[in-house]
Amino acid sequence: MPDLPTPQDAAEAALFSECWDAVLAYADLCTSGSTAAAQLGREAFAHGTREARAAETGQLRSAGRRAARLPRIPLLLTAVRTTAAAWEEEGQGHKLDPDLRLWLNSDKADRYTGPPLTRPLALRGLRDLQQADAELLWLAEVEALPLSVVARRLGLDPATAADELQQVRTLFRDRCHRNHLDTPMDAQCRSYARLLDAVTRSSAADTPGDLSRHLATCVQCAEAAACLRLHGGGLPGALAGGVIGWGGLAYLERRRRAAEVRLGAGRPGPADKATGEPEDAEQKARVARNGLLVAAVLVSVLALGVSMMPFGGSGDDLGARGDAGRQPVADPNPDPPLPSAPTLPPATSKPAGRTTQDTSKSAKPGKPESSNRHTEPQGTSSPTKGDESESPACRVEYDLVNQWPDGFQATVTVTSSKSLDSWRVSWSFRDGQHVGQMWDAAVSQDGSRVTATSADYNKSVPEGGDLAFGFLASWRGKNSPPYDFTLNGQDCAKSS
Repeated sequence: MPDLPTPQDAAEAALFSECWDAVLAYADLCTSGSTAAAQLGREAFAHGTREARAAETGQLRSAGRRAARLPRIPLLLTAVRTTAAAWEEEGQGHKLDPDLRLWLNSDKADRYTGPPLTRPLALRGLRDLQQADAELLWLAEVEALPLSVVARRLGLDPATAADELQQVRTLFRDRCHRNHLDTPMDAQCRSYARLLDAVTRSSAADTPGDLSRHLATCVQCAEAAACLRLHGGGLPGALAGGVIGWGGLAYLERRRRAAEVRLGAGRPGPADKATGEPEDAEQKARVARNGLLVAAVLVSVLALGVSMMPFGGSGDDLGARGDAGRQPVADPNPDPPLPSAPTLPPATSKPAGRTTQDTSKSAKPGKPESSNRHTEPQGTSSPTKGDESESPACRVEYDLVNQWPDGFQATVTVTSSKSLDSWRVSWSFRDGQHVGQMWDAAVSQDGSRVTATSADYNKSVPEGGDLAFGFLASWRGKNSPPYDFTLNGQDCAKSS
């Protein structure tokens, strides 16, 4: 099983971090388990990286072959598909998704390896773009990255990035239209080609009935319509399906969700705002209105409390009734716990046993230690520390996939003894390692303590099921394995 190639420099190391996340996401769709996904991803990443390096150094040109012109991420994704096809031919198809195996043995897969003029239109159109233009189009449309982030990665001016993206979309459409006319087609498709070009140029143009019926029955022309129509939001699906092939739309959805988890897509940051003055004024007005409402509520509560206060008794009676009738407000550990009790943030979560011990130290003098309750971190509750010694709440397997002089890649697989609606896995590093990027989970780190929180698409885990994620991290001097794994605050036993 090949390891990931060692980055040649810092720039390539940063590129590896970005690309490996995408490769593993697609490899996970193509396989039947996390172990097979990691193996397929490593083989495809090594193969695709060698091909990209050869193209950059001109080795392919010197051998008389055309250099690969796809951007790095789609190039590696096609390497995943090619490696999966090799597995099927070598008798390792049982590791692949059953639907992918059917696709690999169909005429649909042959289009990606057949004559160039019969290959998917989106694949041909993306190859015909300049490398920087193709990179911009793919990152913005398929990887679903905010345009401000794409501009920073590619060294573009954020103020003009939107205009450049629109120009690249138009160039891509022109390349696809030219390739569509060059594609061998029958007389009926040829008669509709120019009409299809005219209809897809404008968002206001109506599709004639005969053309609509033709697109419903002709796969080739329907594919061309998706690439030519820049209005309606169909370009990302046309790119993902045409370049990747099987699972392209599923990959597109997964990348959108991952972008929301990692980058907070949908919450505009400072770089995404054109002007902040109107938003600031509206925010101040909203704060002022909320402040008035809060003040009114406080006055009403105070008036209600005064009206209900008993009169005519001694101060001692009032104190006695107050102590007997309610929980002291200053008590930090109400019994039983209130539903609104605050939970610890993921970055500072600690194992259940250690947190209980720290809480007992802050108990009030004279109050029994047994009265302190530990509020469990969010997620499905697990057995107490005493029960874990007999039946662990979870078992964890840590796999150091690859390591280079200042970084490494690892995967974590946790088997839960109970079903989970959400999960949070934490651990500690011994040697100051720092996680730089994580896939299939959101990461936070506080000192040596790392916390991985479930994404929307993998937060549910059945009883006895596995959850898995991976990450890239840096290290210096020594790279000892992590320790003190917990799942939702409960200690995990290491798999032997």
